[in-house]
Amino acid sequence: MTDTALAGASPDQAAPGRTKRPASRPAAKPHGQWKVDGTAPLNANETWKQEDNGLNVRERIESVYAKHGFDSIDGTDLHGRFRWWGLYTQRKPGIDGGKTATLEPHELEDKYFMLRVRIDGGALTTEQLRVIGQISVDFARDSADLTDRQNIQLHWIRVEDVPEIWRRLESVELSTTEACGDVPRVILGSPVAGIAKDEIIDPTPLIHELAERFIGDPELANLPRKFKTAITGHPSQDVVHEINDVALVGLVHPELGIGYDLWVGGALSTNPMLGKRLGAFVRPDQAADVWLGVTSIFRDYGYRRMRTKARLKFLLADWGPVKFRQVLEDEYLGYKLDDGPAAPKPSTPGDHIGVHEQKDGKFFIGATPIAGRLSGSQLVKLADTLEARGSQRLRTTPHQKLVVLDVPGDQVEPLVAELDALGLSARPSVFRRGTIACTGIEYCKLAIVETKLTAATAVAELERRLADLVETEQLPQALSLHINGCPNSCARIQTADIGLKGMMLPTPDGDPTPGFQVHLGGGLASDSREEAGLGRTVRGLKVTADDLPDYVERVVRKFVADHTEGQTFAEWAFAAEEGDLQ
Repeated sequence: MTDTALAGASPDQAAPGRTKRPASRPAAKPHGQWKVDGTAPLNANETWKQEDNGLNVRERIESVYAKHGFDSIDGTDLHGRFRWWGLYTQRKPGIDGGKTATLEPHELEDKYFMLRVRIDGGALTTEQLRVIGQISVDFARDSADLTDRQNIQLHWIRVEDVPEIWRRLESVELSTTEACGDVPRVILGSPVAGIAKDEIIDPTPLIHELAERFIGDPELANLPRKFKTAITGHPSQDVVHEINDVALVGLVHPELGIGYDLWVGGALSTNPMLGKRLGAFVRPDQAADVWLGVTSIFRDYGYRRMRTKARLKFLLADWGPVKFRQVLEDEYLGYKLDDGPAAPKPSTPGDHIGVHEQKDGKFFIGATPIAGRLSGSQLVKLADTLEARGSQRLRTTPHQKLVVLDVPGDQVEPLVAELDALGLSARPSVFRRGTIACTGIEYCKLAIVETKLTAATAVAELERRLADLVETEQLPQALSLHINGCPNSCARIQTADIGLKGMMLPTPDGDPTPGFQVHLGGGLASDSREEAGLGRTVRGLKVTADDLPDYVERVVRKFVADHTEGQTFAEWAFAAEEGDLQ
């Protein structure tokens, strides 16, 4: 019998004496990589992105939607292209977290928008701050939240007001361009760029070059998904570089001098992966080309078929750092990068809280609200206050903080007091300093639980309950508490000492209540740990929102009682028995 005769038989029906054929595997589905599979769209998202670039929606907002109102907005523009200009519909008030996963987007959304103001490098003048604050007062019901990506978000925005808001922002060289969407998002930058005494390299010129050359460029405005950048030249590594798609970290090469260490493929969300070093040293004059190369690799080779696999981290996981670097050098740069060492462990905290001398003899002051929550009125008042004390510049940070620059020495203490009166503490408690929170159910359609008020309540309670540990100097110098309203980790729950993922929890009477799954012992490279690591989850370790202060107090007191000398909270949390973490 010939092989041809066997062709129609199943493997289990092969002729006696012949080797049994393995079951055939179905052909692998294409990933939607443009350079491999072609550019034909494989899902609805990719279809509408190709039909009309998201950047083009601005003209329709100005000429049609702003004139005719919310109900005139095309559905694809509303739920897709509006993001390319920093606009998301916000959650309709009164819908509890138990309904987040069961209602359709149009049932969850209100006829108002969140508007994200893009602030590359976190750099603001007091004039720009005042404009944002006044926009909030006039159009956003006085809302203003500092994000952990150095942006400011406003809420309650009507589409009718968007053109005037853009006009005001652009009059002071701000924008919302590509603040959301499948595009290069805001470029994180060191909050002390250009002014810190111990800075290795000032990344400001590079951030400006990238923003001016590539933000709003149609050639980079259709990526597989969002693309996040972080650049720092400060030894504290203050831009959470390990959880960005591409990051450049300043260092001094022993032979080649000052430049950057290149990281690729970090991101959290529901499938967290930390970025990887490519082992490449990037000279300052190569940095823009390298950024463009990495971004272009994502555009051309990124996975587009399934949005759940469309982040750069999945491509890097499949390729590995060696292949990624080879493709970058061979196909996109046309030259080899030099090998380079890793940047040394940070020796100072990267949140820049407190009073610090600049290299010009003036001072910068890092201050924190509670979990990023401010108001437009506060921003206007802050601008006035800074100018009265001789400062006209400030920075937002990746930790929901503000850093005021250029303060004369004799104005430091008066300004510290005035900042405190505005709700911005330059000498905060451990808990106020270490707590960040995402937007939460108040505005976000994906959220399950409330976050901002939960964070504020927890901070106040912990300051009161653990005052004895402060007085006896037993409390850790730093302790991060990150509160997220859903599994997507906008508040970086896996990289906190105590990370809380919002969820609905069962109760004895059968009615679900807001609560959190607990992650313990995570963190990014800092002065207290050698390298980044994701937190530990303990089976069944969940806490209701009402019981959150009780839980944190209990676990912190257990740490104080049981840890060994020099052991950090994260080290203790990974070494502790599960029962000690309950």
